[in-house]
Amino acid sequence: MSTTREATWQGASSTQPLGTWVDSLFDDAMERARTPSVDDTPRPTPKDLRKSAVRIKPTDFLNARRQPTTPADMTAARPQRVVHRPLLPKLPAEPSNYKVSELKLVRALCKSSFYEFVKEMWDVVVQEKPIWNWHVRYLCNEAQRMVEKVIAGEPKDYDEVVNISPGSTKSLIYSVFLPAWVWIRKPSLKFLGVSYAFTLAQELSKKCRDIVTSEKYQKCFPEIKLREDQNTKAFFQNTLGGIRYAAGLDGTVTGFHFHIIVIDDPLNPKQATSVADLKHANDWIKHTLSSRKVDRRITVTILVMQRLHQDDPTANFLKKKRVHHICLPAEETPDITPPSLRAKYVDGLMDPTRLDRTALAEAREEGEYHYAAQYLQTPVPESGGMFKVGKLIEAVPGKIVRRVRYWDKAGTLGGGAYTCGILMGMDEDGRYWILDVVRVQLDSYQRERLIRATAVEDGRPVKVGVEEEGGSGGIESAANTVRTLAGFRVKTYKVNKSDGSKARRADPFSAQVNGGNVYLLQGEDWIKELVEEMKYFPHSKYKDQVDACSGAFGMLFKKRIKIGGMNV
Repeated sequence: MSTTREATWQGASSTQPLGTWVDSLFDDAMERARTPSVDDTPRPTPKDLRKSAVRIKPTDFLNARRQPTTPADMTAARPQRVVHRPLLPKLPAEPSNYKVSELKLVRALCKSSFYEFVKEMWDVVVQEKPIWNWHVRYLCNEAQRMVEKVIAGEPKDYDEVVNISPGSTKSLIYSVFLPAWVWIRKPSLKFLGVSYAFTLAQELSKKCRDIVTSEKYQKCFPEIKLREDQNTKAFFQNTLGGIRYAAGLDGTVTGFHFHIIVIDDPLNPKQATSVADLKHANDWIKHTLSSRKVDRRITVTILVMQRLHQDDPTANFLKKKRVHHICLPAEETPDITPPSLRAKYVDGLMDPTRLDRTALAEAREEGEYHYAAQYLQTPVPESGGMFKVGKLIEAVPGKIVRRVRYWDKAGTLGGGAYTCGILMGMDEDGRYWILDVVRVQLDSYQRERLIRATAVEDGRPVKVGVEEEGGSGGIESAANTVRTLAGFRVKTYKVNKSDGSKARRADPFSAQVNGGNVYLLQGEDWIKELVEEMKYFPHSKYKDQVDACSGAFGMLFKKRIKIGGMNV
């Protein structure tokens, strides 16, 4: 970018101060920028502006003003008008000899448009050739729409969740370019960037600092200087009060409050399989970040991630009332949000250049669940997880020849896991029916009373199965339930509570579901939650219903079950 090259612009007033003219240009551009749209005509680049420059000779205007004396003179004297559609806001139509530097034009464009800023500063931190797919401009405009409210000190409209595939420039947009841009609009803003690991958050922060300290940025925005006494990769501050702070989910942000919070990839794929890591991420975001806002009415929170689990931070954010959701699967699916963006897909692909069919086929080789979660933004394969829930059939049963009730127990009142009892039957044609689901969160005393009451309601012909976990506590719990069910047909079954064991136990039952041999009692309220858990299993938030179904199926399928040293 040259600071000495200059251009003369048609329409600038010869009596208007240069600074006033550039300011009016910026004000008009800002008015248009407050309501960005994916369908806006692309904004001009400095290169476009140079091409559109027209030098007007003073003699052209002298000839235009000469008074003709005859019709022939009138025709000859009419000047040839230059047809030119201005790329910048319309300016006073007066002849001018003003020269506007490219530097001032770049400054005005970058301040008015976050998308233009990203394009102008791209090569500062990225060496690869940029691919300006439509989604880049859309995400930039949506980010600008949100932070304009923060810049103006106005109450926010909403927080935002963005689900998009890996390698889609999301981290560069939200964690690298955005904090550098907001400073040129309001230098005192405070920005927090969070990732699942501190090393990742620090690297993104470092790239942002590279932009702010670059020669190009400093030439355009010399007013933004970093303080020498607070200038590290993870935490730097400008001389006008603005800060950019990086933190991992295992770190601390105590003592700071922020205007803009960006949570960029709060989980990695390995953590998504851990119940403890999921809970830690959700709790940290909910309890720690919620108190780190300058003003709850104004501070915006942007969550950017690929979907990884049914109970990941996206799922928890979407439970809130004022959240704007952007979901851009790599392939066209019904989950595209907002739905109007479906028209932007080319041959069913969000980004036909970087995420073409070949690239997506390679990603799919890493596993169906991996592909469905990270690229299709739904943490379950298209064909279903372990259970193809589309094969389940709601109906009214005929003659049921055998019934059993199996209990998967928990002992927490009002939280944690559920106690679940599945009533399953087999009809005379060998089809399996789920007839009733009891699912509650109770303490051990209330749980035992419920199990007894349910057995009375089911009747003595219904055999009852109770899980027996390993260890003295599990054995004692199972024995207590057996005593509670005195007078009923009850058996205990030893189980391993690990997730892997749950999946192995569920495998025979899933074969019956996937084969279309499992039916649900039509019209029951419990069907929705049961099907939802099956859909995501074994990555579902809860597994108690599937576990109880597996136990009940095992009781019906096996005529003789070995318990301890006895065959029954």
